[in-house]
Amino acid sequence: MREFGYERALDVSGAVALLAEDPDARFLGGGTNLVDLMKAGVERPTTLVDVQELPLGDITFTPDGGLHIGATVTNSDLAAHAGVRRHYPALAQAVLAGASGQLRNMATVGGNLLQRTRCGYFGDLGKPCNKRTPGSGCPARAGEHHNHAILGASEHCVATHPSDMAVALAAFDAVVSYETADGPGELPIGDFYLPVGDTPHIETALPPGALITGVTLPPAGVAAHSRYRKVRERASFAFAIGSLTAALDVEDGTVREVRLAFGAVASRPWRARAAERALTGGPASAEAFAAAADAELAAAEALPDNGYKVTLMRNLVVAVLTELAEEAAR
Repeated sequence: MREFGYERALDVSGAVALLAEDPDARFLGGGTNLVDLMKAGVERPTTLVDVQELPLGDITFTPDGGLHIGATVTNSDLAAHAGVRRHYPALAQAVLAGASGQLRNMATVGGNLLQRTRCGYFGDLGKPCNKRTPGSGCPARAGEHHNHAILGASEHCVATHPSDMAVALAAFDAVVSYETADGPGELPIGDFYLPVGDTPHIETALPPGALITGVTLPPAGVAAHSRYRKVRERASFAFAIGSLTAALDVEDGTVREVRLAFGAVASRPWRARAAERALTGGPASAEAFAAAADAELAAAEALPDNGYKVTLMRNLVVAVLTELAEEAAR
């Protein structure tokens, strides 16, 4: 057992101040990922700063019709919220697709955004890993990689981001709010997660010591017609081998607006911009959906054992968009 300190933060400024005093401390929400990493020896914080009691547990509508979600909202409360289920159904579905009910009761929105990869080499201190120890190598490239990245990877890391929730947030252009010792800040989720490049150990653009305080979803009518679909190797409590958030607005057989984000195929939630451009203004047909998926997946760089993900994601795009188009035509 490695000793560590424990502090319970009473307010946001106090929580931030504690990390400013000790850069090796970590914020503790539900602990569903951090505590596991501590047990494995991957994370070794000197102090845990418990933020669960901070006043960040509300879900409220914004004046413009969007939705603000506090950082300490649990995944269970997020998935059950009537406003989320009505206006952003794919978000509720994504949260319910993750983990077990017991874990969702503990896991928080802020912690979900910051969860680390489930790559086996990352969690094994006996193996090299550039994400854990920069410059040590990426054994997954030649080793076990059947569930690793096909988009946006590099020679330094081919791990995938494990979050279901973040895939839906990426599709809906969420904005992450945070607090630092220098004051508050915001990051669009498209800028929040960094490309893996040659620094896979630097995963987000959060300033050092920053505390996530919430996530804001802008108003988006298309989000009400959305779906999250997760493919996994067993029926429950498993990380995705491919997932998709799709939202579709169709009028007279023509795509007026579409949102697409892929999960489990990159080091971060992958917004499928090329596919969106290919579809907007065109026919809502299976052929068009397949062509749009091909346009996005043209950039895929599969390893010997994960090329199946290209076909999987293509089929997933066609299946889910076809379902949404058929619902719109009723």
